[in-house]
Amino acid sequence: MAKLYLVPTPIGNFGDITLRAIEVLKAVDLVLAEDTRKTGILLKHYGIETRMSAHHQFNEHKAVKSITERISDGQNIALVTDAGTPAISDPGFLLVRECIRNGVEVECLPGATAFVPALVNSGLPCDRFLFEGFLPVKKGRKTRLEALAEADCTIILYESTHRILKSLEEFASYFGSDRQASVSRELTKIYEETVRGTLAEIVQYYKTHPVKGEFVIIISGKSS
Repeated sequence: MAKLYLVPTPIGNFGDITLRAIEVLKAVDLVLAEDTRKTGILLKHYGIETRMSAHHQFNEHKAVKSITERISDGQNIALVTDAGTPAISDPGFLLVRECIRNGVEVECLPGATAFVPALVNSGLPCDRFLFEGFLPVKKGRKTRLEALAEADCTIILYESTHRILKSLEEFASYFGSDRQASVSRELTKIYEETVRGTLAEIVQYYKTHPVKGEFVIIISGKSS
């Protein structure tokens, strides 16, 4: 029976792909890629010549039915995103749900996910955590921040370059400037960096240092 494969890809360092991921990407009939240009570089690096098709947030709603039908008809299809594991703050959930609804087998390979090394590197408790990903930019943001401020477990957030400083200042305001945190950027890349301290200290650091790359923010939970 054909199936949908969810294949994690490196978050920066190409060496982090698994042998199994390479095998699957070579064997399937089609690779669905969030950005075919970026994925094309990865596939070329590993000598993978499988045909690609774009699958991203702007077309996934319309595409899931036809993709599911193609798998039902016998095509093995792999889904990848630009970096990390599909469906983790990236496209994937809608297609997985549609496949399951239609009795199509789904298999997710283990592999890279940005928040795991950031969490372990943080020095904050890893036994219980709340993964929030990207917060809403406008609608619902205040409500989410107020709820997260009360969470008693470690909090994990993603943020982009152009919003990182403003977001850190918001976190200091809502959670308290003395709340312990850790911010990792450019994970697995040449300029990988992790900054630890209170939210106030981290805000000050990024006011005087380059703000570049994708960020994973780890914040300690509210003390009981």
